[in-house]
Amino acid sequence: MTSRIATYKMLLEGIRFRGRHGVSKAERGLPQDFVANVEIELPLSALPRSDSLRQVYDYGRLSQLVVDEGTTTSCKLLETLAERLISRILAESPAVSVSVRIKKFGPPTPVSVDAASIELFGVRGDKGT
Repeated sequence: MTSRIATYKMLLEGIRFRGRHGVSKAERGLPQDFVANVEIELPLSALPRSDSLRQVYDYGRLSQLVVDEGTTTSCKLLETLAERLISRILAESPAVSVSVRIKKFGPPTPVSVDAASIELFGVRGDKGT
């Protein structure tokens, strides 16, 4: 029986960075801890044909891209940060779709909340963005 690869995904979990994101000036005034999870779907044509790092999209590049965007920009909303990450990942990688989940610890809420997360999914422009 022969197998046929149907989907090629790369998942990075727990990408940690300190950023200045939040609605209030106080939230944006001091760096806070964030964690991002990213899943990208790659075209099957990007699947390596040999056991060589040169033939794949390096997940080190993907994680660095997330950290760079999370630490060099300042957004009021997690949704805005996630949208920026999706746009940048689609622009700088061969990904055909991207899912980003961002977690913020200790968000300012009227009751105690450990963390708040949002998740957005985006596709390359020819698929609806």
